[in-house]
Amino acid sequence: MDLDTLNKEQKEAVLTTEGPLLVIAGAGSGKTRVLTTRIAYLIEELKVDPYNILAITFTNKAAREMKERVIKLIGNSFYGMQISTFHSFGLSILRKNCKLLGYEDNFTIIDSDDSLTIIKKIIKDLNLDSKIYNPKAIKNRISGAKNELLDPDSYSKYANSDFEEKVVEIYRKYQDKLLNNNSVDFDDLLMLPIKLLKNNEDVLKKYQERFKYVLIDEYQDTNEAQYVLTKMVSAKYKNICVVGDESQSIYSFRGANYKNILNFEKDYKNTKTILLEENYRSTKYILNAANDIIKNNINRKDKKLWTSNSEGNKVKYYRASNEKDEAYHVTKEIKDLIVNGVKKSEIAILYRTNAQSRNMEEALLKENIPYKVVGSFFFYKRKEIKDLIAYLKLIYNSNDDTSLSRIINVPKRGIGTKTIENLEILANSKNISMYDAISKGKELEFKKLIEEIKLEEKNLSLTELIDLILDKTGIKEELISEKSLESDIRLENLEEFKSITKNFEERYGIISLQAFLEEISLVSDIEEHNDNTDLVTLMTVHSAKGLEFDNVFIIGLEEGLFPHTNSLTNHEEIEEERRLIYVAITRAKRRLELVNAKKRVIYGNESNNLPSRFINEINKDNLEQAKEEVKIEKEDYIDCNVSYKFGDKVEHDIYGIGIIVGIKDKTVDVAFKQEYGIKTFIKGHKVIRKANY
Repeated sequence: MDLDTLNKEQKEAVLTTEGPLLVIAGAGSGKTRVLTTRIAYLIEELKVDPYNILAITFTNKAAREMKERVIKLIGNSFYGMQISTFHSFGLSILRKNCKLLGYEDNFTIIDSDDSLTIIKKIIKDLNLDSKIYNPKAIKNRISGAKNELLDPDSYSKYANSDFEEKVVEIYRKYQDKLLNNNSVDFDDLLMLPIKLLKNNEDVLKKYQERFKYVLIDEYQDTNEAQYVLTKMVSAKYKNICVVGDESQSIYSFRGANYKNILNFEKDYKNTKTILLEENYRSTKYILNAANDIIKNNINRKDKKLWTSNSEGNKVKYYRASNEKDEAYHVTKEIKDLIVNGVKKSEIAILYRTNAQSRNMEEALLKENIPYKVVGSFFFYKRKEIKDLIAYLKLIYNSNDDTSLSRIINVPKRGIGTKTIENLEILANSKNISMYDAISKGKELEFKKLIEEIKLEEKNLSLTELIDLILDKTGIKEELISEKSLESDIRLENLEEFKSITKNFEERYGIISLQAFLEEISLVSDIEEHNDNTDLVTLMTVHSAKGLEFDNVFIIGLEEGLFPHTNSLTNHEEIEEERRLIYVAITRAKRRLELVNAKKRVIYGNESNNLPSRFINEINKDNLEQAKEEVKIEKEDYIDCNVSYKFGDKVEHDIYGIGIIVGIKDKTVDVAFKQEYGIKTFIKGHKVIRKANY
């Protein structure tokens, strides 16, 4: 193989094939290239059987990209190799060995919303106050426990209050429910394989013997479960290569522990460590700014990114008067870029919290600049899509009570809440699934419908099965008869789902409901980011990890916002915020602008904000202060000069003509037509105007 296109450190990482290897890869330093070339080298030059190689990354998108790059290097001779996400790897272990854990082969994977639904039901059944026992908070505790490999028994040892004791009880009932439903949640895809391997030495030995070479991408993002799983599998041969950058560890809220990468040399004796410090992505000024900031973190490997790219322009810094001015300024800059021929898909606006997108969206809309908000509302979370997937899950696994409860009355069949509750009570008393408990009434008609679809399913493609479900269940008919804009959109989404099944069939050449359900269960929200659409991208910094753009605007760089107010009193959390800004800066290839506001209204409160400490950490030689423009203060919603008297006629865009019937210090009451009644408005607000007739 020709390795001359690699730099010295990259080449060394490819050729070091035996024993533990730690590759500290700075942002844009070609880590994916190193990993894929290393895989190709093992197969082509060292004649390692692809079946004996395991490569793990964090997203389906990254796994696909890795496969494509390996194919480019060596063609299809990597057949049999496992390149996947952690969760896909865990799922592959579970599929082959689930009966050892008490699950049937046709277990289903429930999503986050279904998990929450089950927890809400348990809280209700236990007669607990959901204000005290917040379902989302308890779901997060259970997820955290699983990522720390704590089952209900282990978790109970840490329960030191009545509240914690109840959480343990809910956790226990939740796990029992999943097992009875023959279902697993997303966290189980890591926790259960570890439990299986710990309790079945023969199975563990089989996987250790198979995977003689293990490669892990983004190792700084591993949590306890991922760390333990890879350590167990690689324990025999210890040919483990981990690639990552502790300076880009930004997911501690998901349980990621950047210390896993810092402790790698302690975990594996005789580790070879290689630093990849040459950046191929960004200009010198952008990299200088990133280095200026990250060097203030204490818990890090000592490295400094450098590049032979051009110097580029200095990092621009603009201090706006408020959030409206911030949005106006960024939009004006984007408009100039587009006029000068820059593709909209090469422009990104990054922010710390989702709430910051609204003002940017309004400003972009006013200027007719097309954009997309990554992570705003995901296709697979839409009601009609979740309903359709629930049908597929129930057809595949009739023990799935969560899916059955969701769709037994979708479309409406006259099966009420009380009937469903009674069915659940009956099923629980007999320790059987709700599906098996059905024996009469309209529920039995529903069961017969599912059985009919099951019979036909065996002779259909996935796309044909979708058509059958939409027609036979009455979903399509109900939406067509509604004749509303919303029902039309829902129908379009259901039709779009058929393009997903079609694409799956074309890509894999198989018609397997099991494989398809696995595929869509493992899709992460961020992967709905479409790289091929020419739109300006708005996203949180957490969502931007792994992406790059020619032009990046980072907004809201103020103390209390970025760094976030929750981190200000904790050194560890400030370091995480610093890693977050480092990730944000290193997304930019050519142009970077940092923006903040003196005043900002967020979550309904106005505050005066100091510039982020991260601005001050950048050497002034690398910054260029943008010229101040005409400031947009608060939009002028109120006309203080308007006066009202009883009986005045006013006009409203929605309610039409109204009459003033009440006047107070700051408000006026207006009577509209009977269907609208009396509404109260702030005096002088522009939504009501004096009528001249």
